[in-house]
Amino acid sequence: MKFLELGLPEALAGVLRDLGIVTPTPIQEKAIPQALLGRDLIASAKTGTGKTLAFSLPMLTRMVEDPKANALILVPTRELADQVQKVLQPFLKALKFSEPCLLIGGVSMGPQVAALRRRPRVIVATPGRLLDHVQNGPLRIDSAKILVLDEADRMLDMGFAPQVRNVMKHLPKERQTLLFTATLPTDLKKLTKEFLKDPIQVSVDPPSATNTDIEQKSLVTGQDQKNNHLLDALKEFQESILIFTRTKRRADKVGFFLKDYGVAADIIHGDRSQGQRQKALEGFRTGRVKVLVATDIAARGIDIPQVELVVNYDLPEAREDYVHRIGRTGRAGAKGTALSFVTDEERGHWEYIEGKLKTSPSGPVRSPQKPPRPPRAGGGGGGRAGGGGGRKPGAGSAASGGARRTSRPAKTVERWSGADPGGGAASGSGSGSGGGSSRPAAGPKRGGWGQGAPKKRR
Repeated sequence: MKFLELGLPEALAGVLRDLGIVTPTPIQEKAIPQALLGRDLIASAKTGTGKTLAFSLPMLTRMVEDPKANALILVPTRELADQVQKVLQPFLKALKFSEPCLLIGGVSMGPQVAALRRRPRVIVATPGRLLDHVQNGPLRIDSAKILVLDEADRMLDMGFAPQVRNVMKHLPKERQTLLFTATLPTDLKKLTKEFLKDPIQVSVDPPSATNTDIEQKSLVTGQDQKNNHLLDALKEFQESILIFTRTKRRADKVGFFLKDYGVAADIIHGDRSQGQRQKALEGFRTGRVKVLVATDIAARGIDIPQVELVVNYDLPEAREDYVHRIGRTGRAGAKGTALSFVTDEERGHWEYIEGKLKTSPSGPVRSPQKPPRPPRAGGGGGGRAGGGGGRKPGAGSAASGGARRTSRPAKTVERWSGADPGGGAASGSGSGSGGGSSRPAAGPKRGGWGQGAPKKRR
């Protein structure tokens, strides 16, 4: 099948041609025709299979057909929100729609409120920041016609189930919901029964299967020897390397340890400021940063063309997280390697992960009893890599927390306009057709997002 056979609007087809995208991926081929029917959809596919276009193209097609249809896309992380926004931009530009509005934490709310007042057709948001805008008054989403839950399983893994349910309370019952996920655990199945109506379900690979293009290795080692083995791995692999740790503190320690050895490394986790995270990701994409140390929060939000090696410095708690971690390598037909450090205490947990995978990792690579320790560069580096260095990103944490409320929005209610933005109608609806400041807080008599007046909220 070719994209031309899907009956997409010419503007969207033109962007695909310009990008050199001719043939849909398996999940796109299965999901797009079903989503174009207007039905609710559950789509399961592993990481890196093109899920963003699989929901974006039918979503935008419906928005072309219905000038009052707007879309809300919920994602678990800031990085994934930024990635989705970038994928959408050329298509929205071709359709002459306004820029997608990005609502994420770690940055001031003020510019986001200003962006909402420009009446965007598409909002990409993390659950917490979206609720900040909804509950503080500047945004109403009660007439959204399309809802996308991207990486839904990860949202639940990160504890966002209460926030997702809260968001659902503010959405209309009559909407199309597109849910995309890499796995379909029990708690997610329960959520789909609550909020999706008679959904069509499509799947490309069994959620438990892993990529056969990835050579998976395990190394039995002591906790105090992991850094030595990490340095050995860096000698063997010369391209981009992604290291996962279980905690933010451990990520800091490993990252500063590598920097002390002269490795071009950076760190990304939830306590780093948005600016720090973006700088680290951009450096990793361009090759300026060779090694990126991350917690699981980054596993779903990183879009890197090719990662040569993924290292599980700490084993993940859940088998699904293992799949998501190693899914950063071996993408688009390229070969990749995943190396997992396993301590004696973790042998049982590692066997559990292996037993749940349809593609078992290759045999364990046992470490020598006393691996050689490379000469340390600079005498004072060790202390920084241990306790003191781990505190440096704390400034990022403070910045992140402080920036959350630096610009408190006004209490005036901004309705998400459904007017067709073509020919400048979007900006006009923001100040003219809605009545401007004379409009009551409950919204206009005819809601731009749905049919009829929205319910009054207090």
